[in-house]
Amino acid sequence: MMIREFQPGDGEKMAELFYNTVHTVNARDYTSQQLAVWATGEMDLEQWERSFLGHCALVAEDETGILGFGDIHPDGYLDRLYVRWDCQGQGIALTNFVMEKTVTKIG
Repeated sequence: MMIREFQPGDGEKMAELFYNTVHTVNARDYTSQQLAVWATGEMDLEQWERSFLGHCALVAEDETGILGFGDIHPDGYLDRLYVRWDCQGQGIALTNFVMEKTVTKIG
């Protein structure tokens, strides 16, 4: 597994991961109506990708594809942090890496 910076073109796979993770993992804690509002499955991919620009945005991936992603605003606000539903609890450690990278970038 490697963790790298977000690149334009990552958006479609990240949106798919977001939708599947919300509707799988979070189904334990939210109603189907809440999930449908949170992750509609109809994402403006251009806007989604733009929303990562200007942030410390990182992607974890291996040979199977994107395992997770996270982004933090320049002021330190954690915006998104998602690990693919079938990879949770396997030591991706994306949270720690995102936080360390952000502290380094924003000083």
